[in-house]
Amino acid sequence: MSAVLKTLEAQFEPMTAARIDEVVAIEQTAYDHPWARNHFVDSVAAGYQAQILMAGENLLGYFVAMRGVDEVHLLNITVTPVHQGQGWARVMLDALALWARAQGAQWLWLEVRISNYRAQRIYERYGFRRVGQRKHYYPAERGKREDAIVMSLPL
Repeated sequence: MSAVLKTLEAQFEPMTAARIDEVVAIEQTAYDHPWARNHFVDSVAAGYQAQILMAGENLLGYFVAMRGVDEVHLLNITVTPVHQGQGWARVMLDALALWARAQGAQWLWLEVRISNYRAQRIYERYGFRRVGQRKHYYPAERGKREDAIVMSLPL
């Protein structure tokens, strides 16, 4: 029995106002507490590094990052649910790290929900290390709040 391997050719594009509705639709399917549309609009308007990963007409994922003095803070990274588990998060992290180094950043920072073990494993395999915890950082069910793990990666 032979297996057929289908490969996708992907490329990054800037997140633009024309794509934000598509990004928001994915965000809403990927998370219980998604970013609102205005978060993406404001991020693009502020000039944050906001990229989408495309394979033809298929949006595979996206990320939004904010540049600081000698660091970059990853604000949102999402792989479209139907494309999860295929290595696209690593592709986006590679692109982000390359861009951050080109900006002179020495560190990448992020927060991740304490309950999001899958994302934590992805970040740890990439080289991020836990450096702290933010109490009550994320909204949770029934008006409660969830802690965040703070992670960093030296560049």
